[in-house]
Amino acid sequence: MSVIMWKGIALVLAVLLLAAGAGGGFEWWTAAHDRDLARTDLKAERETTSLLRSAVDSQNAAADALAAAKKLAEQKGAAAQALADANGKRYAAAAAALAQAKAVTCDDAMPAIDKLLESVR
Repeated sequence: MSVIMWKGIALVLAVLLLAAGAGGGFEWWTAAHDRDLARTDLKAERETTSLLRSAVDSQNAAADALAAAKKLAEQKGAAAQALADANGKRYAAAAAALAQAKAVTCDDAMPAIDKLLESVR
């Protein structure tokens, strides 16, 4: 009876060993499959990150260009303001000189008008 018992125990142990080996192999296959999926996902994320990084760089370059254009526009605006101030002062001086002129006819007024136009030009 002891031989039959040992055969039974050996058979049970063989089945357990076979089941453990099959389970380990399945777990190993599952881990490899998950690793492959993770690598695929990582590659896709790296591509997305690269695209986003290039888009951010493009936006930063556009913002820098807008800042430079704004600075140039501000400089042009300041120059135009200074020119307008100078022209306004010249016009005010010419208008003050014209206010003192007395004319009855158009022929009397034309020299003063010509002087006003020359000083404003």
